[in-house]
Amino acid sequence: MILTVTPNPSLDRTYEVPSLDRGEVIRATGERMDPGGKGVNVSRAVAAAGRRTVAVLPLGGAPGALVADLLDAQGIEVAPVPVAGATRSNIALAEADGVLTKINAPGPELSDAERELLLETVRQQSRDAAWIACCGSLPRGLAPSWYAEVVARTHAAGARIALDTSGPALLAALRERPDVVKPNAEELAEAVGRPLATVGDAV
Repeated sequence: MILTVTPNPSLDRTYEVPSLDRGEVIRATGERMDPGGKGVNVSRAVAAAGRRTVAVLPLGGAPGALVADLLDAQGIEVAPVPVAGATRSNIALAEADGVLTKINAPGPELSDAERELLLETVRQQSRDAAWIACCGSLPRGLAPSWYAEVVARTHAAGARIALDTSGPALLAALRERPDVVKPNAEELAEAVGRPLATVGDAV
């Protein structure tokens, strides 16, 4: 089983519009809703490949309930962590010429109790996991060291962990030596503290 951890999930709303004109009323020609977050996307890919996956994610309010329902409809097991704040809603405006404009909300701030419950849920669900994928940004209320703590606990339990994040959270987690990391060129340059203009620079 592959366990995914998405600390800052989202309800992604995409609106199709002819063009984006500031200050004007724009009528959408189409719309859709999807469960969002990097870890959620990993679970969706794993499920599409016919493998078992469990998604751990803090959920709150009506948007959180919609995220859970959408994942359930796709056959993905959800281990929800109830939180007081509403799950963030992200907006994408897709223009007819292919230009995509995204507006990402910050998400709720987790309390100390919610933070501990999230860690405990990860611990419980990881018992049957061969791999744990921790992905995406951290919500307000989680310190940059949060992923590092998850990596340390995962290794202590004998499981392997993949990490996809950036900034201080990535730097802190690297000290615990996750099994796999997936930085892009910009994130890798930030992690090593120097520009990476070529493949040779990165090697």
